[in-house]
Amino acid sequence: MFGLETGITVLFVLCILAVCVFEFANGFHDTANAVATVIYTGAMKPTYAVVWSGFFNFLGLIISGMFGYKVAMGIVNLLPLSDMIALSTGESVSLVLGMLLSGIIWNIGTWYLGIPCSSSHTLIGSILGAGLVFSWMHGGEGVNWGKAGDIGLSLLISPLFGFSVTILLMYILRRMVKTKKQIFKEPEPGSKPPVWIRAILITTCTLVSFFHGNNDGQKGIGLMLIILITFMPIQFTLSPDFDPNKAIQAIEKIDVALAAEYKTDLLIKTAEVRQKIETFKAVEANPASTVMERKKAKIDVRTAFTKIGKKIGSELKSNMFMDHPENAKIVKSEIKIFKQYTEFSPTWVTIMIALCLGMGTMIGWKRIAVTIGEKIGKRHMTYAEGATAELTTAATIGMSSAFGLPVSTTHVLSSGVAGAMTASKGVKNLQPGTIKTIAMAWILTLPVTIILAGGFYYLLQLFLK
Repeated sequence: MFGLETGITVLFVLCILAVCVFEFANGFHDTANAVATVIYTGAMKPTYAVVWSGFFNFLGLIISGMFGYKVAMGIVNLLPLSDMIALSTGESVSLVLGMLLSGIIWNIGTWYLGIPCSSSHTLIGSILGAGLVFSWMHGGEGVNWGKAGDIGLSLLISPLFGFSVTILLMYILRRMVKTKKQIFKEPEPGSKPPVWIRAILITTCTLVSFFHGNNDGQKGIGLMLIILITFMPIQFTLSPDFDPNKAIQAIEKIDVALAAEYKTDLLIKTAEVRQKIETFKAVEANPASTVMERKKAKIDVRTAFTKIGKKIGSELKSNMFMDHPENAKIVKSEIKIFKQYTEFSPTWVTIMIALCLGMGTMIGWKRIAVTIGEKIGKRHMTYAEGATAELTTAATIGMSSAFGLPVSTTHVLSSGVAGAMTASKGVKNLQPGTIKTIAMAWILTLPVTIILAGGFYYLLQLFLK
């Protein structure tokens, strides 16, 4: 398979299956985030709701590829790929499997106990754990701490955002809707919401499902790309349509724009990128080049593209082309070419992850849905509470995807439901035991997954060397 030896192929397939299981378990948790409100308000029957949610999770991930893979690349860029490729296959596999086993165990364990827990939080903790042990064993940082900080901040802020914005939406809804008071009351058993509120609830369920696939699904793609680059760096480090001559032409156009702005420091960096591309061309043209030389040449080009894109991107944000917007337009256009070569996903990967996520959202939904729908508040969820919590969740995830930040659907919706319940009758309307359990899971996820992933990585590499 893909030109790999039999033993390595077995490990490769094992890693792919582990990613599929992780993404499938992700669906166990997060399907409840989309369907709990429509089920507990009577807007949709459970069977229809989970199938509907699963389909739009699938669709969300498929469509996300049309707008780039920012979230997936955020996951990929957390680890030092160039250092990982230099490892033996056994140790690389140990690192990847250590992360995945940690994530799978924590996801399934919390799901079994009916505790809403963030798959994003779980994944980040697993990556940090493996990265820290990698750093301890091989030196270097092991983790891109700048990127980890950005992701950690988004995971910290999103629940607070969900809680506060839902309270605000409930206030606005009460001020605007003065005749349809039934939306603020507990629904009668077996009753259905008014047509207009039912339409809102189904729409918000659809949006949460779609944006969850768009955001969380890309995390699975990021994991799969780490595996592909680790096992087959020559085939997957850069996009199959990478054209070194076109890349050099892009560098030349950027140089002209930078020279007009007297950006000598950036010109030095673009010269370094050009040198990496020229080295790649020479290695590819030399029939005597070794596999390791070809690997290094490709990963060096990828690293150079990523660094120059990040550097120039920050310069553009600082308005360095304020007096010459035409130069800014040129630079932005050419930088996109580098992103096309590094931010990509094979079609089969996208479809595989989308199927796992979609099917996962149709199975095992009840445990978490019961917690969301029955145990956060002390009484039945009202139509208004369900709609505002889901609307906040959909908006939060959509914005996070646009900025390329992984965000926890579980945390946002749980905090949104808590915010809606608080807006209705204050903090006394919440069940303290459930809130404490969710908060404890939120606190423990990082340390537990860090320890699990680091421990699994260390033990596995002893046997797979």
